[in-house]
Amino acid sequence: MASVSKNFMKRRDRVRRTLRKKSHGRPRLSVHRSSKHIYAQVIDDDGGRTLAAASSLDKQLRGELKTGADKEAAAAVGKLVAERAKAAGVTNVMFDRGGFLFHGRVKALADAAREGGLEF
Repeated sequence: MASVSKNFMKRRDRVRRTLRKKSHGRPRLSVHRSSKHIYAQVIDDDGGRTLAAASSLDKQLRGELKTGADKEAAAAVGKLVAERAKAAGVTNVMFDRGGFLFHGRVKALADAAREGGLEF
């Protein structure tokens, strides 16, 4: 199991290193996917602060979602984080998938964030 975690960390570091080179001061939309929930944050790395955040645990979404671990939940989180980012004045971000593959729930979140008005 240690090698899986090690490979994940290497993949995450590679993605973030590439993002740092190409970001040019843009905030990043970071995604974390667990077995039961999905989380998203818009982070300003220059200032070291979170500008907007949403997850499948938000009270706003808890009643609407059947579970936090499906594509529908990821899409709802993507729309919510896009709304909150736009309210904070952010429209252009870099998508940070972390060590996760751009597939399934991560892709659903990204597509919903694009529909919500974020550009990446």
